Amino acid sequence: MTKKIAFFDIDGTLLDHDKKLPEKTKAAIQALKDEGVYCAIATGRAPFMYKKLREELGIDSFVSFNGQYVVFEGKEIYTNPLSEPELARLHKHAEQNDHPMVFMNHEEMKSSVPDHDHIEESLGTLYIDHPSADASFFKGRNIYQSLLFCEGDEIEEYREAYDSFDYIRWHPVSCDVLPKGGSKAEGIKKMIEAAGLKMEDTYAFGDGLNDIEMIREVGTGVAMGNAVPETKAVSDFVTKDVGEDGLSHAIYELGLLK
Repeated sequence: MTKKIAFFDIDGTLLDHDKKLPEKTKAAIQALKDEGVYCAIATGRAPFMYKKLREELGIDSFVSFNGQYVVFEGKEIYTNPLSEPELARLHKHAEQNDHPMVFMNHEEMKSSVPDHDHIEESLGTLYIDHPSADASFFKGRNIYQSLLFCEGDEIEEYREAYDSFDYIRWHPVSCDVLPKGGSKAEGIKKMIEAAGLKMEDTYAFGDGLNDIEMIREVGTGVAMGNAVPETKAVSDFVTKDVGEDGLSHAIYELGLLK
């Protein structure tokens, strides 16, 4: 039997609109594991942000920071940190514009300022508290992802000035800052290699802009019914809304479970 692997985004895919794990989703993940399907999480979040979710689902494989930190069956297999010199330049520029930042490694995160409404507002949607401040946290550490807090087209100034990074907006006042070319798809490739699997036997489920590359790359890409139009456009299958048990619906519709 050909071994299969399924990658799941968190927000809007595993977790519903209230950031809760539906019982049908939890049961479907367990059934997949019982059938011998590898189950992994692929997210923009840092590992420490969803430790409890991994424990609840019994998942030990994950692609974090949109592909920059990859763990397979509990073992770290790939890391791709941001350039410290470039990050220092970006931080100085953002500081001049009064745009705060958050710096994250695989264990913790720190903000560049002690208190800011944009940090509070955006992280609050993930039920995450405003981190403590340490503007020099990125120095001498591997930082796998940063958050830059600015609105609308303000991000274009940074895109033009610092092209060694990619920028993905995930909230009206916050953008992920990633190494150029970094994506969930690249992290998935690293895990597929480590597991000795084939891309055609890979499934991915997501809803956001940061899911586009992985949904396009894998053998079968699934967009949630609540996904943004751009993600739906590149998917092989569009399932129901996460609030209508869309994930478990797709798993059965695609024949991963009978």
